[in-house]
Amino acid sequence: MMISRRILTLGLVLATLTACSSAERFAVQSPTVTEQVSIAFGAVEVRDVSLPTYAAADEITTQAADGTLVSSKSVLWADAPERAVALELSQNLARMTGRRIASEPWPFEAFPDARLEVRFSELVASAAGEFRTSGQYFVGVTDGRRERSGLFDLTVAFDPKGGPNAIAAARGQLILNLATYIAKNGLK
Repeated sequence: MMISRRILTLGLVLATLTACSSAERFAVQSPTVTEQVSIAFGAVEVRDVSLPTYAAADEITTQAADGTLVSSKSVLWADAPERAVALELSQNLARMTGRRIASEPWPFEAFPDARLEVRFSELVASAAGEFRTSGQYFVGVTDGRRERSGLFDLTVAFDPKGGPNAIAAARGQLILNLATYIAKNGLK
């Protein structure tokens, strides 16, 4: 009797672990940067990226036609979204500008010329096939040059039949588009 309880308990533990480990993780592949943009700063720190709660979660969230946000514990981002988006932004900006750009913590001895903060009010894929982001960016400087801020509202279409891989690809393109937008409008 004691052995059968242990076997049953072990079976339940294994079933729970199997259920927990069955989540699929999806990585965002950054698209190729093809455009070069000149900016006014030699070094920029992507200091803070603030995402809405649903977008900062590990679960990939989609928005239904009625506005309901839907996610599943079995469909996850491969990296923590705030960290990943900050890295995507800094890498895209570095590639398109050729300047020294990194996300926080700043890895260089010399301080950056500017600090970029991005606050997202939305970052969500719709079930209809549109990945949308909106929010505000802030460029802080310490050398007396003009500080800047601006609003953004961008959209990328994707095929919803492509599932989480299509959503991940759309997010990659959307963050590249945002990096281009900020380079041209906030870092000039």
